Amino acid sequence: MTLKQTARMLMQLSAYNMKIIFANKFIWFLLAAFIFYAIFMFTSAWEGSVLNEGLMYNLLLFPCILLIFYPTVFGIQNDEDNRILEILFGIPNYKYKVWGVRLLLIYICIFFALILFGYIGNYLLYPINPFSMTVQLMFPALFLGNLAFLVSTLTRSGNGTAVIMIILGIAIFFMSNSLLRSSPWDVLLNPFQIEQGLHPAIWENYILQNRIFLIVGAVVWFLAGLLNLQKRERFV
Repeated sequence: MTLKQTARMLMQLSAYNMKIIFANKFIWFLLAAFIFYAIFMFTSAWEGSVLNEGLMYNLLLFPCILLIFYPTVFGIQNDEDNRILEILFGIPNYKYKVWGVRLLLIYICIFFALILFGYIGNYLLYPINPFSMTVQLMFPALFLGNLAFLVSTLTRSGNGTAVIMIILGIAIFFMSNSLLRSSPWDVLLNPFQIEQGLHPAIWENYILQNRIFLIVGAVVWFLAGLLNLQKRERFV
């Protein structure tokens, strides 16, 4: 097989998986994420909020979570709805070959979408480095996305997973604003918004610990989800 044929096959495979992952609804989630982002930017400017990188990170965080929500929550159910779950389980090492690639495609799409949003915010509201901002946003995206994937393998229902993730999201939000505020265990920690009275060196150490925590958590959720997919009889 030539390089051109291999590239074409990979493109077709990626396009097919994207169609299954987003069920032709990605454009609507992308549009909704942009509308929320635009509303947040307009509201911040209208209310005279202090414009800085910390604010821009918070503005981009909700669209980031919204984009990660649908493909990870409804992925297993979409396979079942399209009647391809049984076929996929017939593929050797299905969990690695299919869901490993799918999650990679999901995060790549979200990464470029957030860079686009970052450039829009850079020109319309406050100058930032869209690439650096997006890299930081991908840490909570990986943590929450892989957690949603794990929950979906336990419930096998998109609606059930959605309810659980919304409850967990609310709990994480309140803990982020109270018990775990600006701590290394805060899932929604804003690395661009230093806590008042905290030494910069300590803050940088907090950020490093937090990013390690999120990456380790994301890996654990992913591996646990793959382990659940070994229980074929639960899904078919």
